[in-house]
Amino acid sequence: MKVAGLKCRICGKEFPPEPIYTCDNCFGPLEVQYDWEWIKEHVSRDKIEKGPKSLWRYKDFLPIDTCEPVDLGAGYTRFIKADNLGEVLGLKNLFLIDDSVNPTYSFKDRVVSVAVTKAREFGMKAVGCASTGNLAGSLAAHAAKAKLPAYIFVPKGIEKNKITQALVHGANVIEVDGTYDDANRIATEVAEEHPDWGFVNINLRPYYAEGSKTLAYEAAERLGWTLPDQVVVPMASGALLCAIYRGFRDLERTGLVEDKEVVFNGSQPYGLPISKAVKYGTSVEPVRRMDTIVHSLAIGNPADGIFAKEIIEKTGGFAEDPKDDETVEALKLLAKTEGIFTELAGGVTIAGLRRLVEEGRIDRSDVVVAYLTGNGLKTAEAVVSSLNDTIKIRPRLEEFEEVVA
Repeated sequence: MKVAGLKCRICGKEFPPEPIYTCDNCFGPLEVQYDWEWIKEHVSRDKIEKGPKSLWRYKDFLPIDTCEPVDLGAGYTRFIKADNLGEVLGLKNLFLIDDSVNPTYSFKDRVVSVAVTKAREFGMKAVGCASTGNLAGSLAAHAAKAKLPAYIFVPKGIEKNKITQALVHGANVIEVDGTYDDANRIATEVAEEHPDWGFVNINLRPYYAEGSKTLAYEAAERLGWTLPDQVVVPMASGALLCAIYRGFRDLERTGLVEDKEVVFNGSQPYGLPISKAVKYGTSVEPVRRMDTIVHSLAIGNPADGIFAKEIIEKTGGFAEDPKDDETVEALKLLAKTEGIFTELAGGVTIAGLRRLVEEGRIDRSDVVVAYLTGNGLKTAEAVVSSLNDTIKIRPRLEEFEEVVA
């Protein structure tokens, strides 16, 4: 058994590997602990490279002991050397991991595949989550595959395409008249009332978060088992940035890569807590009002905010906070240079990257990996007004020649 237990990230108290997520001593979040000697004996570059072309090629690093994966084929997505975008930004070695091509078109397929597999390992009777959209669609699809009912709590006003994606898979979608934090609170209360239901980002959160580590493993493997100089990661709760950091440390711990201090940079819409705290050297303070079109990153009370800030600061990185108009322009720039239509969170990543380069925080020669976490078709309605209209003609050659002259 490679999962040794859980451990509080604040006070260090240890717990058995059960569906719990907060410390009963200090109320801190719990993190999976592994038997690293077992992992060292079983993992190797060769074994990984011969594995499935999905996140489950890294199974030896994931918190599943006995259950067959609930696998829709997520992970091992496109790894792109973005020469065209790099030329515009002034970077020679820019790489993109494009999770817009996952089965439900976001990186959430990585974490949900792991969490729903863990729910089956625990013998749970249903699964659920609180979501701003991407997680909803992913959980609904994986629940369908696992033959489990799904209960999904979303805040009022998220994109219709994301709601549709969850509903088409047969999930029970509960729209809460409030913010994501309100939806998450109600979902937490339901999870407490139904301990045999697996809420992937609540009572299964320690295991769920481990799925994002595969974004670190893939970056290293695709770079020839080396680590990048810098990464740029979009932030909502901060969990994604923390997981990628742990993933790089896992590879170092097992000797699959040489030790290297990767500089971690985050990007988050203007006014949100983590970037604000990094930029101004303050503590991570919750905000109630989130005036942004980037709903997938609009979490006012980020559960992993203090840990994300700590990683950014100790690695010498920074956090940017682009405004919505910068985000949309960055999204369009990515599409026009690399042919990738990412969702708004990806626009936040590219807008943050652009600022970091302009401010001299990233050198031209640095090997940089930026993470694109979702597909633009999910948030198309937010960018339509900024696009040129179609060119309208009658079916006559001379009219075409007139408009292109």
